[in-house]
Amino acid sequence: MAEISRRAFGAFTLAGIAAQAHAKAPAPAVKPAWPDATETAAMIRAGQVSALEVVQGAIDRAERLQPKLNFLVASDFDRALARARAGGQTGPFAGVPFLIKDLDDVTGLPTRSGSRAMLAMPPAARQSPLVDAFARAGVDVIGKSATPEYGFLPTTEPTAFGPTRNPWDPTRSSGGSSGGAAVATAAGIVPFAHASDGGGSIRIPASCCGLFGLKPSRGRMVGTRAQTRISDLGVEHVLTRSVRDSAAMFALIEDTGPGSQHPPVGLVTAPLKTSLRVGLLIDGGAGKPPSPEVRAATERSARLLESLGHKVTPTAWPMGPEFIDDFLRLWASGAADLSRAVGQMLGHAPTADTLEAFTLGMAQKAARAASDALPQALQRLQAAAMAYDPWFVGHQFDVIVSPVLAAPPPPLGYVGPDVPFDTLIQRLTDYVGYTTYHNVVGAPAMSVPLNWTDAGLPVGTMVAARVGAEGLLFQLAYQLETARPWADRAPPVRA
Repeated sequence: MAEISRRAFGAFTLAGIAAQAHAKAPAPAVKPAWPDATETAAMIRAGQVSALEVVQGAIDRAERLQPKLNFLVASDFDRALARARAGGQTGPFAGVPFLIKDLDDVTGLPTRSGSRAMLAMPPAARQSPLVDAFARAGVDVIGKSATPEYGFLPTTEPTAFGPTRNPWDPTRSSGGSSGGAAVATAAGIVPFAHASDGGGSIRIPASCCGLFGLKPSRGRMVGTRAQTRISDLGVEHVLTRSVRDSAAMFALIEDTGPGSQHPPVGLVTAPLKTSLRVGLLIDGGAGKPPSPEVRAATERSARLLESLGHKVTPTAWPMGPEFIDDFLRLWASGAADLSRAVGQMLGHAPTADTLEAFTLGMAQKAARAASDALPQALQRLQAAAMAYDPWFVGHQFDVIVSPVLAAPPPPLGYVGPDVPFDTLIQRLTDYVGYTTYHNVVGAPAMSVPLNWTDAGLPVGTMVAARVGAEGLLFQLAYQLETARPWADRAPPVRA
């Protein structure tokens, strides 16, 4: 088990990382629609508001907006209030309300992973090192956020719990698989929330809901040292409204102990002061162009970067056209493994009454494949991953900028689990053509909320860097946040 080093946690006092972020990070360029987690923690420390008042407020907002947005799948209100009343919480974010995505275990709460197959699961008896790290950071978990079945889809519309609705337009997708976390943060219910990303699941809901979301490098966070293969796709972090909240939590949950996979980044509080060489991608990994609105938004972001002194040069993906099919092959193998595990748990093969049609379809796709199909796909994916650094070095790029998604948030149902399988695969291939490469490589990438459509829908811009370069991304994010602030924007459905 990887542990955060004594240097990283032993020095934390009530004036710890969140206080440093509050004091050193750039102040919001505009008046925020509501306080971020850093400001909330500072207000609690200063006695301007009690942790009990903050947690009770989050619970009140959750109860009021849950019927409209459906972001919560398990509440933990009584225990959260008891912790707030008792006081004594330590850590930089002591007393700040928080949600854990319902793919991770939290002691005393069921983990149902958005699936009907898991509805009868008992409360978890233990939790992961990452959830322990969140607890050490001081957050007060008020419940678990919605996710699509096992996190498979880029929208949060599980049959088990119903659709999670986008607060910018409740008829639209919130993204996935961290859709519940994104909605709760965007609507002002909690200041930030846990999220995870196995193919875009931090960046996609960040783009759909107008949030900042950074996907870390593989093996970066506490408890992930064993994750070294290209098939180890998933990473975990948070979704936030401010860059400083994301940077502060990153510093708290990164693995900084001896033997960690990456040199520690630490707490980043300052914007970038140098110019970068930026590669610009417009078309997706399968060669499909984005919608006109997304193209226009990405080009606006590129012009913003140029206005800040960065050199932007068009580029092309370094992997071949077979990448998307190979990724789907790997994704299908994960669905097959889950289907077998669910069958063992149930004592019979899963049916349409227990697993969604998409999950079953992906498992069947894996079962129909030739015996050497997955090994060959993994070989090609490995080659694609190996092409990432030469892409940066050969063109002398520091970062790559692209859309997050090929279109603004689609209507609910467009990429939902009830769409016929072949149709859904084609829609997914067209819609999610930008984010999966970084999971295979293990590289960091972020969605920055720089643009909105004429209809008021958010469109994130993705910025990716080389493995381990999260510090550079945070610095650039601070610069972009100051140049084109978003903290004053609030969705129509909000607390």
